[in-house]
Amino acid sequence: MAGLSTAHAETRAWLDRNAIAPGEAVTLNIETDQPGSAPDYTPLRDAFTLGPPYRSPATGNRTLFGIALTPRREGAVDIPALQVGAERTAPQKLSVSAAHASAPVPRGDVFLESRVDDPAPYVQQSLGLTVRLYYATPLLSGELAQDAPDGASLQRIGDDVQSSREIGGRRYHVVERRYLLVPERSGPLELPPSRFRGQGAGGFFDDFFGTDRSLSAQGAAQTLQVRPQPDGAPQPWLPLRDLELEYGARPDRARAGEAVEIVVEAVAQGATAAQFPEIPAPQVEGAQVFADRAETTERFVDGGPQLTVVRRFSVVPLRPGPLRVPGTRLAWWDVAAGSAQVASLPDLSLEVAPGVAGASQAAPAPTTAPPTTSPATIALPADGTLPRSPWFRVAVAFALLWLATLAWMLWRKRGSGHPVLAAGERDRPAVPSTADLRRLLDAGSFDEVVGLLQRMAVPAAADLDGVIARLDDPSQRDALDAMRRALWAGQGEPSAARAALRAAFRDGPRWRAPPVVDPAPLPPLYPP
Repeated sequence: MAGLSTAHAETRAWLDRNAIAPGEAVTLNIETDQPGSAPDYTPLRDAFTLGPPYRSPATGNRTLFGIALTPRREGAVDIPALQVGAERTAPQKLSVSAAHASAPVPRGDVFLESRVDDPAPYVQQSLGLTVRLYYATPLLSGELAQDAPDGASLQRIGDDVQSSREIGGRRYHVVERRYLLVPERSGPLELPPSRFRGQGAGGFFDDFFGTDRSLSAQGAAQTLQVRPQPDGAPQPWLPLRDLELEYGARPDRARAGEAVEIVVEAVAQGATAAQFPEIPAPQVEGAQVFADRAETTERFVDGGPQLTVVRRFSVVPLRPGPLRVPGTRLAWWDVAAGSAQVASLPDLSLEVAPGVAGASQAAPAPTTAPPTTSPATIALPADGTLPRSPWFRVAVAFALLWLATLAWMLWRKRGSGHPVLAAGERDRPAVPSTADLRRLLDAGSFDEVVGLLQRMAVPAAADLDGVIARLDDPSQRDALDAMRRALWAGQGEPSAARAALRAAFRDGPRWRAPPVVDPAPLPPLYPP
């Protein structure tokens, strides 16, 4: 597997391969979520000849940078850490040796070479197809093409990589293009040859005599033997070269009623996001589990596709004590060994402390019904006598007097025909508290958060737009709108939107003041 660094959770650097031959180029890829930040390639100039850098958008709010590097010497070459905004990438290592060379046979001024990373793949296995164009004369124009075979899908990946190489005592320029090839059925698969047509740059006498400088080349056709899905293979069918799981975040303690985050990362060699199954949420006894949408990154490494999947889970313990979180398990098929494999993570053991006072926790159901007493009833000792303390007798007397006064006021209200509470007011639920809102922001769904905010608004809001219109704080309105766009429009990362939502509503919602209506200066002319 090519060098993949995690110098920061959101900034990564990797090479498309770790070993090359002298004169070949390797691509350094850098992915970051820092807006307006580009890598500083200056430290690379001593050891490498730099190609033109490129920049392209990646998944979500991340940006992908890349640059072609041609080593100036053989042996083990270190790629230093690079500054990217406020962060630095981890250093990389590259092996440059003639042992890694697979020198093609030169065929004139221009020729083509194609390579598939697995000549005998399984059906629905993701393959890397690399097409290289070699030309020893300057080009004015050119077109490189690769047709898709019948019974397979073909998709171009990334940008072309340019380098130079000496073959047979002659210096060739090299253009490398990559494709993703996925067989859709078993049996022989005929891969059409790659083709090139272009125009070379001639000298003065070539132009004077009208010499034809058109160039063309055609690669060799290939036949792949696609193997069927084996009987008894794990389902869903997942043919890979390798699969590794690791924890991105793994807490060892928690508090009842409060969410802790567990992050699971999967790195699959030979897979795309479309075919990779969802990382399942753990089933935790004694806790609630809420899962965020998975974040995926697709790369081209060592001549084939590589997929990185990151999924975050919020675990809310319901009670104090030990808590076991089962580790993730994913079944897959090893295409090299031809056998079923299981990638797994160890279980996590958390010690859950009691919840803090005032924190919103799930209240245990009472085992027996509590005794019901009348408001006017006062518990007395078994013998029916009052204690001898005079202060106690005075307190009881005041309590009885207060209850008698209350009963008299209720009788007066009832007698006047005005009920103490209207029926709608008696049935109205209690107004949710800020503690309830914090609990849902930690472990609830976005729909639950919106529903709670609708009830907290006075008067109650009909929908999310109504909630946003009632809020006075711009950051709270923006946080709700960002979460809506992340979940319903696919714009942004739900985990980042949830963090912004928690920060904006940490102290509760801030509502607009209701408009003040001035009373009419004069009574109506014609009273009803």
